[in-house]
Amino acid sequence: MTFSNIIGNDQLIERLGDTIRGKGVTHAYIFEGDYYTDKLAFANSFAKAILCETNHGAGCETCMSCIKIEHGNHEDVYYAEVTEKGNTKDEAINQLQIRLSNKPYSGERNIAIIKDADSMTLKAQNRLLKTLEEPQAGTVIILLSNNIQNLAQTILSRCVIFRINPENPKYEKQKFEFEEEIVQMLLENEPFYKIKSRINGILKDKEASMKFLDGMERVYRDLSILNMENSRLYKRSDINKIVSHIEEARRDLQIGVNTAYSLKNMILKIGG
Repeated sequence: MTFSNIIGNDQLIERLGDTIRGKGVTHAYIFEGDYYTDKLAFANSFAKAILCETNHGAGCETCMSCIKIEHGNHEDVYYAEVTEKGNTKDEAINQLQIRLSNKPYSGERNIAIIKDADSMTLKAQNRLLKTLEEPQAGTVIILLSNNIQNLAQTILSRCVIFRINPENPKYEKQKFEFEEEIVQMLLENEPFYKIKSRINGILKDKEASMKFLDGMERVYRDLSILNMENSRLYKRSDINKIVSHIEEARRDLQIGVNTAYSLKNMILKIGG
């Protein structure tokens, strides 16, 4: 996959391509998008566009650099996994820093892609900050995030932030109907057992649960931003607190906490 295969982000892709061709690539980026948005594919396409040997700024899928990135084995593209079941791996940031302290093997750039960057502990973020403040020449660090509000302001201030849109906004909007129903049940103070029975179908599916959390957060943010009929039932501070409960559930899922427990706990905190 290259930028030419990505739908729904034409202006951003054009801007990034112009930046690459104009040699204006900076050392740190954040690509933010909902859970179901393929941020890793976008980051890989960005890396291909930077390192492509035949179609610089876009990627070609046929040169050796593009092929290696596609297969995840390019020697100058490093992937950091900062979460695993039951643990947040601060050590992944240590290893990333060691790798970025070395010169590139085959070109002029080291590219690091940090998955689920918003799940990093504060300790890991502070450690990464040192690299963001004093990067080696040619370094490009890409943080992938579901919600940049979970990242320290010191990290945000040193990165160029882009929002990645889903490929089919109309289809994704339709998927919020279920989340809107659950929010309505919470608004009407429906008892917990009724809400639990309604979400039983996703309690054992982590991916479905993550998408559910995305939808819940989108609905509540709409309540906060738009003049919707039910918005008067919530103060802005109440919605912010609810979003924090959703983010807590998301972090729990990222580090391997039981899916059913995480969602039930969130519903109870919101008020089910």
